[in-house]
Amino acid sequence: MSEQQSEETASATSGASGPASGDERPEARLERAVRAAEQALIEFEIAVETFRVEVENFSRLHHQKLGPMYARLDELDALIAEAKAERSGDAEDLRMAREARSLVMPMPGVDELFHDWMGSDGISDDAGAMLTDRPVRPPQRVRPTEEVKRLYRELVRQAHPDLAQDEAERQRRDAFIARVNAAYGRGEEQLLRELAEEWAAGPVAEAEQRLSESEELYARLEWLAQRKELLTVVARELEDSAIGAMLRMAPEDPDRLLDEIAEQLLAQVSEKESQLAALAAG
Repeated sequence: MSEQQSEETASATSGASGPASGDERPEARLERAVRAAEQALIEFEIAVETFRVEVENFSRLHHQKLGPMYARLDELDALIAEAKAERSGDAEDLRMAREARSLVMPMPGVDELFHDWMGSDGISDDAGAMLTDRPVRPPQRVRPTEEVKRLYRELVRQAHPDLAQDEAERQRRDAFIARVNAAYGRGEEQLLRELAEEWAAGPVAEAEQRLSESEELYARLEWLAQRKELLTVVARELEDSAIGAMLRMAPEDPDRLLDEIAEQLLAQVSEKESQLAALAAG
Protein backbone atom coordinates (compact mmCIF):
# COMPACT_ATOMS: atom_id res chain seq x y z
CA MET A 1 0.00 0.00 0.00
CA SER A 2 2.68 2.52 0.95
CA GLU A 3 4.76 1.82 -2.18
CA GLN A 4 1.77 2.31 -4.44
CA GLN A 5 0.83 5.55 -2.75
CA SER A 6 4.41 6.75 -2.98
CA GLU A 7 4.37 6.12 -6.73
CA GLU A 8 1.13 8.03 -7.04
CA THR A 9 2.61 10.92 -5.10
CA ALA A 10 5.69 11.01 -7.31
CA SER A 11 3.55 10.78 -10.43
CA ALA A 12 1.28 13.58 -9.32
CA THR A 13 4.21 15.80 -8.44
CA SER A 14 6.22 15.14 -11.59
CA GLY A 15 3.21 15.68 -13.81
CA ALA A 16 2.01 18.77 -12.03
CA SER A 17 3.60 21.28 -14.36
CA GLY A 18 1.91 20.00 -17.53
CA PRO A 19 2.04 22.00 -20.70
CA ALA A 20 2.91 25.61 -20.13
CA SER A 21 3.43 28.62 -22.29
CA GLY A 22 6.96 29.84 -22.77
CA ASP A 23 6.35 33.05 -20.85
CA GLU A 24 4.76 31.40 -17.79
CA ARG A 25 6.36 32.32 -14.50
CA PRO A 26 8.48 29.51 -12.99
CA GLU A 27 6.74 30.15 -9.67
CA ALA A 28 3.39 29.26 -11.26
CA ARG A 29 4.65 25.84 -12.33
CA LEU A 30 6.21 25.31 -8.91
CA GLU A 31 2.96 26.26 -7.21
CA ARG A 32 1.09 23.67 -9.29
CA ALA A 33 3.63 21.06 -8.21
CA VAL A 34 3.07 22.00 -4.58
CA ARG A 35 -0.71 21.73 -4.94
CA ALA A 36 -0.41 18.35 -6.66
CA ALA A 37 1.92 17.09 -3.91
CA GLU A 38 -0.52 18.31 -1.27
CA GLN A 39 -3.40 16.43 -2.90
CA ALA A 40 -1.30 13.27 -3.26
CA LEU A 41 -0.32 13.48 0.40
CA ILE A 42 -3.96 13.81 1.43
CA GLU A 43 -4.80 10.68 -0.54
CA PHE A 44 -1.88 8.86 1.07
CA GLU A 45 -3.04 9.89 4.54
CA ILE A 46 -6.52 8.62 3.78
CA ALA A 47 -5.09 5.26 2.64
CA VAL A 48 -2.95 4.94 5.77
CA GLU A 49 -5.85 5.83 8.06
CA THR A 50 -8.14 3.40 6.25
CA PHE A 51 -5.65 0.59 6.68
CA ARG A 52 -5.14 1.55 10.33
CA VAL A 53 -8.86 1.14 10.97
CA GLU A 54 -8.86 -2.22 9.16
CA VAL A 55 -5.96 -3.41 11.30
CA GLU A 56 -7.65 -2.26 14.50
CA ASN A 57 -10.95 -3.91 13.66
CA PHE A 58 -9.33 -7.16 12.56
CA SER A 59 -7.19 -7.17 15.68
CA ARG A 60 -10.28 -6.94 17.87
CA LEU A 61 -11.93 -9.80 15.98
CA HIS A 62 -8.74 -11.86 16.26
CA HIS A 63 -8.57 -11.21 19.99
CA GLN A 64 -12.25 -12.02 20.60
CA LYS A 65 -12.47 -15.11 18.43
CA LEU A 66 -9.06 -16.74 18.80
CA GLY A 67 -7.86 -15.42 22.15
CA PRO A 68 -9.70 -18.01 24.25
CA MET A 69 -8.37 -20.82 22.05
CA TYR A 70 -4.77 -19.70 22.44
CA ALA A 71 -5.30 -19.41 26.19
CA ARG A 72 -6.80 -22.91 26.31
CA LEU A 73 -3.85 -24.37 24.38
CA ASP A 74 -1.40 -22.79 26.83
CA GLU A 75 -3.37 -24.15 29.77
CA LEU A 76 -3.48 -27.66 28.24
CA ASP A 77 0.27 -27.58 27.60
CA ALA A 78 0.84 -26.70 31.25
CA LEU A 79 -1.55 -29.42 32.49
CA ILE A 80 0.08 -32.06 30.28
CA ALA A 81 3.57 -31.08 31.42
CA GLU A 82 2.46 -31.12 35.07
CA ALA A 83 0.82 -34.54 34.66
CA LYS A 84 4.01 -35.96 33.13
CA ALA A 85 6.15 -34.44 35.90
CA GLU A 86 3.85 -35.84 38.60
CA ARG A 87 4.10 -39.32 37.14
CA SER A 88 7.86 -39.33 36.60
CA GLY A 89 9.14 -37.08 39.38
CA ASP A 90 12.06 -36.35 37.06
CA ALA A 91 13.85 -33.04 37.65
CA GLU A 92 13.81 -32.16 33.97
CA ASP A 93 10.08 -32.90 33.71
CA LEU A 94 9.47 -30.73 36.77
CA ARG A 95 11.44 -27.89 35.18
CA MET A 96 9.50 -28.18 31.95
CA ALA A 97 6.23 -28.17 33.88
CA ARG A 98 7.20 -24.95 35.68
CA GLU A 99 8.22 -23.40 32.40
CA ALA A 100 4.94 -24.38 30.72
CA ARG A 101 2.95 -22.98 33.64
CA SER A 102 4.85 -19.70 33.46
CA LEU A 103 3.70 -19.27 29.87
CA VAL A 104 0.03 -19.39 30.84
CA MET A 105 -1.14 -15.79 30.80
CA PRO A 106 -4.00 -13.71 29.40
CA MET A 107 -3.95 -12.99 25.70
CA PRO A 108 -2.23 -9.69 24.85
CA GLY A 109 -4.42 -6.67 24.35
CA VAL A 110 -4.98 -4.84 21.11
CA ASP A 111 -2.03 -2.53 21.74
CA GLU A 112 0.38 -5.49 21.98
CA LEU A 113 -0.82 -7.16 18.81
CA PHE A 114 0.90 -4.68 16.55
CA HIS A 115 3.89 -3.29 18.39
CA ASP A 116 2.26 -0.53 20.46
CA TRP A 117 1.18 1.49 17.43
CA MET A 118 -2.37 1.45 18.69
CA GLY A 119 -4.27 0.96 21.93
CA SER A 120 -7.89 0.23 22.71
CA ASP A 121 -8.59 3.98 22.60
CA GLY A 122 -7.15 4.38 19.13
CA ILE A 123 -3.79 5.25 17.66
CA SER A 124 -0.99 5.79 20.18
CA ASP A 125 0.69 9.10 20.89
CA ASP A 126 3.82 8.08 19.00
CA ALA A 127 1.87 6.96 15.96
CA GLY A 128 -0.24 10.11 16.14
CA ALA A 129 2.89 12.17 16.20
CA MET A 130 4.09 10.39 13.07
CA LEU A 131 0.95 11.58 11.30
CA THR A 132 1.66 15.21 12.13
CA ASP A 133 4.68 17.48 12.04
CA ARG A 134 5.35 16.88 15.75
CA PRO A 135 8.51 14.97 16.69
CA VAL A 136 7.87 11.35 17.56
CA ARG A 137 10.05 11.36 20.66
CA PRO A 138 11.97 14.08 22.46
CA PRO A 139 15.73 13.94 21.97
CA GLN A 140 17.63 11.81 24.43
CA ARG A 141 19.05 13.90 27.26
CA VAL A 142 22.76 13.90 27.93
CA ARG A 143 24.95 15.21 30.72
CA PRO A 144 26.22 18.65 29.57
CA THR A 145 29.93 19.37 29.92
CA GLU A 146 31.21 22.31 31.94
CA GLU A 147 31.87 24.27 28.75
CA VAL A 148 28.32 23.64 27.57
CA LYS A 149 27.02 24.84 30.92
CA ARG A 150 29.12 28.01 30.67
CA LEU A 151 27.95 28.81 27.15
CA TYR A 152 24.37 28.18 28.17
CA ARG A 153 24.51 30.45 31.20
CA GLU A 154 26.05 33.26 29.18
CA LEU A 155 23.44 33.02 26.46
CA VAL A 156 20.59 32.99 28.94
CA ARG A 157 21.97 36.05 30.68
CA GLN A 158 22.25 37.92 27.39
CA ALA A 159 19.02 36.83 25.73
CA HIS A 160 16.59 36.33 28.61
CA PRO A 161 13.07 37.45 27.56
CA ASP A 162 12.71 39.56 30.68
CA LEU A 163 15.29 41.94 29.19
CA ALA A 164 12.97 42.78 26.30
CA GLN A 165 11.74 46.35 25.89
CA ASP A 166 8.63 45.51 23.82
CA GLU A 167 6.45 42.56 22.87
CA ALA A 168 8.14 41.93 19.52
CA GLU A 169 11.51 41.78 21.20
CA ARG A 170 10.15 39.42 23.87
CA GLN A 171 8.86 37.07 21.20
CA ARG A 172 12.21 37.12 19.44
CA ARG A 173 14.00 36.31 22.68
CA ASP A 174 11.50 33.57 23.58
CA ALA A 175 12.11 31.86 20.24
CA PHE A 176 15.88 32.21 20.58
CA ILE A 177 15.97 30.86 24.15
CA ALA A 178 13.89 27.88 23.05
CA ARG A 179 16.65 27.03 20.58
CA VAL A 180 19.27 27.55 23.25
CA ASN A 181 17.42 25.24 25.64
CA ALA A 182 17.15 22.54 22.98
CA ALA A 183 20.87 22.73 22.19
CA TYR A 184 21.75 22.65 25.89
CA GLY A 185 19.49 19.64 26.48
CA ARG A 186 21.39 17.73 23.78
CA GLY A 187 24.78 18.93 25.01
CA GLU A 188 25.62 20.44 21.61
CA GLU A 189 28.58 22.70 22.34
CA GLN A 190 29.20 23.73 18.73
CA LEU A 191 25.58 24.72 18.21
CA LEU A 192 25.68 26.83 21.37
CA ARG A 193 28.75 28.60 20.01
CA GLU A 194 26.94 29.29 16.75
CA LEU A 195 23.95 30.60 18.66
CA ALA A 196 26.23 32.89 20.63
CA GLU A 197 27.62 34.29 17.38
CA GLU A 198 24.11 34.71 16.02
CA TRP A 199 23.01 36.65 19.09
CA ALA A 200 26.10 38.82 19.03
CA ALA A 201 25.39 39.73 15.39
CA GLY A 202 22.00 41.13 16.37
CA PRO A 203 18.58 40.69 14.77
CA VAL A 204 18.38 40.24 11.01
CA ALA A 205 16.56 42.98 9.17
CA GLU A 206 12.96 42.15 8.32
CA ALA A 207 13.66 42.36 4.59
CA GLU A 208 16.42 39.78 4.93
CA GLN A 209 14.19 37.41 6.90
CA ARG A 210 11.39 37.34 4.34
CA LEU A 211 11.51 34.37 1.99
CA SER A 212 10.90 34.78 -1.69
CA GLU A 213 7.90 33.12 -3.31
CA SER A 214 10.11 30.41 -4.78
CA GLU A 215 11.83 29.78 -1.43
CA GLU A 216 8.48 29.42 0.32
CA LEU A 217 7.24 26.97 -2.31
CA TYR A 218 10.42 24.89 -2.16
CA ALA A 219 10.19 24.86 1.64
CA ARG A 220 6.60 23.65 1.36
CA LEU A 221 7.63 20.86 -1.01
CA GLU A 222 10.35 19.79 1.39
CA TRP A 223 7.89 19.71 4.29
CA LEU A 224 5.44 17.64 2.23
CA ALA A 225 8.18 15.16 1.38
CA GLN A 226 9.17 14.80 5.04
CA ARG A 227 5.56 14.30 6.07
CA LYS A 228 5.12 11.60 3.43
CA GLU A 229 8.19 9.80 4.75
CA LEU A 230 6.71 9.81 8.27
CA LEU A 231 3.44 8.42 6.94
CA THR A 232 5.39 5.75 5.08
CA VAL A 233 6.94 4.63 8.37
CA VAL A 234 3.48 4.35 9.95
CA ALA A 235 2.17 2.36 6.98
CA ARG A 236 5.19 0.03 7.04
CA GLU A 237 4.80 -0.63 10.76
CA LEU A 238 1.14 -1.49 10.30
CA GLU A 239 1.87 -3.77 7.35
CA ASP A 240 4.74 -5.53 9.14
CA SER A 241 2.71 -6.18 12.30
CA ALA A 242 1.28 -9.63 12.96
CA ILE A 243 -2.24 -8.45 12.25
CA GLY A 244 -1.19 -6.56 9.13
CA ALA A 245 0.53 -9.68 7.79
CA MET A 246 -2.63 -11.70 8.36
CA LEU A 247 -4.69 -9.11 6.48
CA ARG A 248 -2.31 -9.33 3.53
CA MET A 249 -2.83 -13.12 3.42
CA ALA A 250 -6.56 -12.70 2.78
CA PRO A 251 -7.29 -9.08 1.88
CA GLU A 252 -10.61 -9.91 0.21
CA ASP A 253 -12.00 -12.14 2.95
CA PRO A 254 -10.14 -11.82 6.29
CA ASP A 255 -13.06 -13.40 8.18
CA ARG A 256 -12.50 -16.62 6.26
CA LEU A 257 -8.88 -16.62 7.40
CA LEU A 258 -10.03 -16.31 11.01
CA ASP A 259 -12.38 -19.25 10.52
CA GLU A 260 -9.56 -21.37 9.08
CA ILE A 261 -7.24 -20.52 11.97
CA ALA A 262 -10.04 -21.23 14.45
CA GLU A 263 -10.57 -24.69 12.92
CA GLN A 264 -6.86 -25.47 13.22
CA LEU A 265 -6.77 -24.29 16.84
CA LEU A 266 -9.87 -26.32 17.73
CA ALA A 267 -8.21 -29.42 16.28
CA GLN A 268 -5.12 -28.77 18.39
CA VAL A 269 -7.26 -28.26 21.49
CA SER A 270 -9.07 -31.55 20.87
CA GLU A 271 -5.78 -33.40 20.37
CA LYS A 272 -4.26 -32.01 23.57
CA GLU A 273 -7.41 -32.74 25.58
CA SER A 274 -7.22 -36.35 24.43
CA GLN A 275 -3.54 -36.48 25.40
CA LEU A 276 -4.34 -35.08 28.85
CA ALA A 277 -7.19 -37.55 29.33
CA ALA A 278 -4.87 -40.43 28.42
CA LEU A 279 -2.31 -39.27 30.98
CA ALA A 280 -4.98 -38.98 33.66
CA ALA A 281 -6.35 -42.46 32.87
CA GLY A 282 -2.87 -43.95 32.88
